[in-house]
Amino acid sequence: MAWWSDVGVWIMMTMTIISFVQAEDSNRFFDFRVTYGNITLFKTDPPRRVILINEKFPGPELHLVTNDNLIINVHNDLDEPFLLSWNGLHLKRNSYQDGVYGTTCPIPPRKNYTYAFNVGDQVGTYFYFPSLGFQKADGGFGAIRILSRPGIPVPFPQPAGDFTLLIGDWYFWDEKKLKARLDGGRMIPRPYDVLVNGNGKSASTSLTVEKGKTYRFRILNVGFHRSLNFEILGHMLKLVEVEGTYTVQSMYPSVDIHVGQSLSVLVTMDQPPDNYSIMVGSRFLDGQSNYKLFLNYTNPNSKRSKVVPHKEPDNEIDYSIEQARSIKTNLTASGQRHNAQGSYHYGRVKISRTLILESSAGVVNRKQRYGLNGVSFVPADTPLKLADYFKIKGVYKVGSIPDKPGKKGMRLETAVMEVHHKDFLEIVLQNREKMVQTYHLDGHNFWVVGIGNRWSNWSHASRREYNLKDAISRSTTQVFPKSWTAVYVALDNVGMWNFRTEIWANQYLGQQFYVRVYSPANSTRDEYPLPKNALLCGRASNRHRRDFVP
Repeated sequence: MAWWSDVGVWIMMTMTIISFVQAEDSNRFFDFRVTYGNITLFKTDPPRRVILINEKFPGPELHLVTNDNLIINVHNDLDEPFLLSWNGLHLKRNSYQDGVYGTTCPIPPRKNYTYAFNVGDQVGTYFYFPSLGFQKADGGFGAIRILSRPGIPVPFPQPAGDFTLLIGDWYFWDEKKLKARLDGGRMIPRPYDVLVNGNGKSASTSLTVEKGKTYRFRILNVGFHRSLNFEILGHMLKLVEVEGTYTVQSMYPSVDIHVGQSLSVLVTMDQPPDNYSIMVGSRFLDGQSNYKLFLNYTNPNSKRSKVVPHKEPDNEIDYSIEQARSIKTNLTASGQRHNAQGSYHYGRVKISRTLILESSAGVVNRKQRYGLNGVSFVPADTPLKLADYFKIKGVYKVGSIPDKPGKKGMRLETAVMEVHHKDFLEIVLQNREKMVQTYHLDGHNFWVVGIGNRWSNWSHASRREYNLKDAISRSTTQVFPKSWTAVYVALDNVGMWNFRTEIWANQYLGQQFYVRVYSPANSTRDEYPLPKNALLCGRASNRHRRDFVP
């Protein structure tokens, strides 16, 4: 571990701040080497260039425990800069480690950087991914599994097995070709097909189970555009966890997982011993793509069971809306859960501010752009968080995105919204598009209090429909076509945090902004200092760090 001598002192100082009660065995060290590789995903296609981590596609799965200190040394062996971000992980008081360009300088080619942060009181299923440009389209992603500490009860018996399925749509073109097309002002084609754990439909993939036992399936949509549906023919799925929140344990014949989302289901093997199909299919699109893998019982019958897919209502959108509304927080579950402003009664907290964020699209300078409230995000030459730290003027302008949509056309801006630490926001997401949108806020969870019907607009009267008792708490929510979703969020995490669509082409073309959660106290109780090993770039390249206070 040659890198330890370079950053060991900094890591120990950082761990002193972020984990003053942790034992030494709570430090989890990983070494990631990021390289290119060529693999054949579909038998009829030529090999495709991908991003490998430690020669794996997808990358290694990280197994952690609540309150672990995660320390990852990332070696960038690509020919371009690289950043890893952590979808759904709440980096408390530590947006410097968020791994998006608004907060962190990229790792230059042939260089390395060590991330170090505490995973906090989280449990559940998350993933990491490359956040720069369109690199996610080449791979570089992997699952993160966080278990409860011993002695913390889990609201279901220990399953006999635990399977992780990284699902997502996939492009035939590589990242550089996709990016060049978007930079040229043209749209990219629809994704080519669906992958599961890096395998195309030509691969024969199977999972082995025993009759009578119950297994956990962690399902993560790491794709770019398509909502996907997961079904095990002949078996019911018991939903138990959504992005770190234990849910009311409802049964479903299939579940929808929208882009950027993750969930866990329990499945009891209660059918005649046989081989059953697991179906992963795209939703709400003509010319749907599907992936099939196999669930194999041990000692199957010699005679095959006849099982047909569950027949859903003719309108997939209505079915999906009703399913989304039925997902609720399990209020009887013990253990870690997000506790806004010291009270779990989120419905009783006074709203500080209401934001109505409307998706928009337009042509600016003869190029296709996407935005929110008429503002299309343009990356600055310096990470915004570093501009804050070094007090560099002119990198961005606070208040450059309005709280509500206006009537003016689209404009380009390095959009930053300032909010105060401990604010409690109501955010209404209005989708004018004919496709499902998903939105994510780094560093926070939010309560999904309302989901509109098809072809509906939000109004003040819509609040009468809100769930103010047991709404699900998550970091990524869907907004159905020509509809709305309302969330409550407690801004209890100081820093510069990315709010974005997870539809990656739209995100790349500007459908994002940053939320600056500000506290005048300037105290390490609210936010950790700039890491001593932080990379500096842009107008911060030649700046000197202020004293590092352990």
